[in-house]
Amino acid sequence: MSGSMTLEQQFESGVLHHQAGRLAEAEKIYRQVLARKPNHAEALNLLGVLAGQAGQLDTAVELIRRAVGLKPDFAEAYGNLGVVLKANGQVDEAIASYRQAIRLNADLAEVHSNLGNALKDKEQLDEAMSSYRQAIRLKPDSAEAYYNLGHAFNDTGRLDEAVACYRQAIRLKPDFAEAHSDLVYSLPFNPAYDARMILEENRGWNRQHAEPLKKLIQPHDNDRDPNRRLRIGYVSPDFREHCQALFTIPLFSNHNRQAFEIFCYAHAGRPDAVTERIGGYVDGWRSIVGMSDEAAARKIREDRIDILVDLTMHMGNNRLGILARKPAPVQAAWLAYPGTTGLSAMDYRLTDPYLDPPGLNDYFYSETSIRLPDSFWCYDPLVTDLAVNALPAQTNGYLTFGCLNNFCKVNQQVLRLWAQVLRAVDPSQLVILCPEGSHRQLALNLLQREGISPDRIEWIVRRPRRQYLELYHRIDVGLDTFPSNGHTTSLDSFWMGVPVVSLVGKTVVGRAGLSQLTNLGLTELIAHTPEQYVGIAAALAGDVLRLAELRRTLRARMETSPLMDAPRFARNIEAAYRQMWRNWCERNENTSLQCPAR
Repeated sequence: MSGSMTLEQQFESGVLHHQAGRLAEAEKIYRQVLARKPNHAEALNLLGVLAGQAGQLDTAVELIRRAVGLKPDFAEAYGNLGVVLKANGQVDEAIASYRQAIRLNADLAEVHSNLGNALKDKEQLDEAMSSYRQAIRLKPDSAEAYYNLGHAFNDTGRLDEAVACYRQAIRLKPDFAEAHSDLVYSLPFNPAYDARMILEENRGWNRQHAEPLKKLIQPHDNDRDPNRRLRIGYVSPDFREHCQALFTIPLFSNHNRQAFEIFCYAHAGRPDAVTERIGGYVDGWRSIVGMSDEAAARKIREDRIDILVDLTMHMGNNRLGILARKPAPVQAAWLAYPGTTGLSAMDYRLTDPYLDPPGLNDYFYSETSIRLPDSFWCYDPLVTDLAVNALPAQTNGYLTFGCLNNFCKVNQQVLRLWAQVLRAVDPSQLVILCPEGSHRQLALNLLQREGISPDRIEWIVRRPRRQYLELYHRIDVGLDTFPSNGHTTSLDSFWMGVPVVSLVGKTVVGRAGLSQLTNLGLTELIAHTPEQYVGIAAALAGDVLRLAELRRTLRARMETSPLMDAPRFARNIEAAYRQMWRNWCERNENTSLQCPAR
C-alpha cells in the first residue's frame, strides 16, 4: 500500500491510526515512513510519543531529541519532549523543553498546562497556577487545564477552589475519569462534605465511568474449592519508592506462600530499587505500563486471579477501569485510604474496628466492610538506623509543635484550632510542612487574626525520606489535622518518638488517629471535641518529664504493637481473604459453570 501513497499520505494514515488508538498499526507506519525518509522529523516525534505511551521513556526521549535536532523550530516536538522527560523524572530538563516550545509558539495551551505540571512537581505552585491560567486563557474549554489547576489549589489547601476546578473539568469533558477521581479523592479533606455526600460522589463516578463497562464482565470459572491455595493479585502504580511501600513490604514479605500465590500488576513507569525489592516477595510480576485497562483485565483473567486487591482507589494514576471490568471473581480495596470506591464491581473494603465500629458507618460504603482485628495499617519505616533524639524542649526552653501532613489537610478550621493551642502554650513554636507560595501568607494572615505572631511559625518544604524523618528531631508534640487525620505521617511521627494529639472526625479518614493511638495504648491523646484537643496539647506541653518519657519509649511501644507486627497482620489479612473466598464459593456453589470458549 505504501507504494501507491505519497510519503505524506502514508504519514497521515499513521496519524489517523494513532488518533484512533490503533497504536501497533501507527508504529508500523511511522517506521515505514522512516525507512523511506530517515530524517522525517514528524514521524520521529510521533514514534517517540508512542514509545512514551508504552513506558519506554529512554527510547522516547532519544527519538524526540532526534526530531528537534532535525527541525529546531518544531514547537510541538519540544512540548512532547517535555512530557517524556518529566515522566522519566528529568523535571528540570522538562521545564526547559516546555519553555523552548513556548518561545517558538506561545499559543500552545497544552504546553502551558504541562509546564504548570512540571513546576508543580518542583513545588513552584504560584508559577504553576500562572501557567494553568494562561492555558485556560488560550483554550477556555481545556478540561485538562482546569483539572491541573484543581490539583494546585488542592496542594495549597484551597479546597473549595479545587472542587470548583474539578467540576468544571468534568462539565467540559464528562468522560474525564481522572478528574472525577480527583474530585472524589479531595472531598474527605473538605469540612463541607459529610460521609453521605462523599458516598454519593463516589457512586456518581461509578455510574459515569464503571457502569457502562458492566456488559464486559464475563462469568468466572475459578475452582470453587474454599480451602485451596488462592491467587491474590495486587494492582498499583506505586510499587516503587513511595509511602505505599511502608505497608506493602511488611505484608508481602510475610505472606504464607504455601496458602497464597501472590501477583503484582504494576503500573510503575519508573521502577527503582524498591520495585525490585517488592518483586522479590511475590510469585508473579506483571508490568501493566502502557497496557489498556481492557488488556490488563484480560491478563489478570488469564492469570486466574481469585481475589484482586486495589491499592490506589481514587488516588492518582489509579487503574479503576481494570476493576470495573471485574477480571477476578472477588475484588477488594485496601491501603490507599480508608473509605469507599463507589464501584459496584468492588465487593469488599478492608478496615478495622476503630476506623469503623460495627454498625456505625457501614451504609456509607458501596462495598462490604471486613474489619481486620487490630489495625488497617502495618508499618515498616524502611529507615531503621535513625535514632530518636532527646526531647528538644529540654534544651530549647520552649515547646515545638509540628505537623508534617500534606498541606491539603490544613484547612481554616485546623489553623484556628492550632492558634488556640499556641495561645494556650506560650512560649511555643509551630513547624508546618508546606510548599512555598502565596498560600503561606494567606495562612499567616489567618493566624495573625487569631493572635499568633508570624515569627512563631516555621515553614518546611518536602524533602527525601531520611531528611524528612530527621525533622521530627526538632518537634516535641505533633498536632493532627481534621476532618482528615494524618495516616502514614502519624506513624512516622510515632516511630521518631513524637506523640500526636488527634481530633476524631465525622468521617472514616478522621478516625485514623483514634485507630492508631488505640493500638498504641495512648487513648489519652484522642480528643473528641476541639476543647479537648487544646487541653490535651496544653497538658502535654506542661509536663516535660512525661513528654521526655514518651519520646524515650514510643518507638518500642510501636515495635511491640499491632502497628508493626507484620506476621500477625499478614495472618489477619489472609484470614479476611479466605473469608471473602468462602463467601464467593458459597454463593456460587449451585451455579452451573460457564466456561469461556477455547
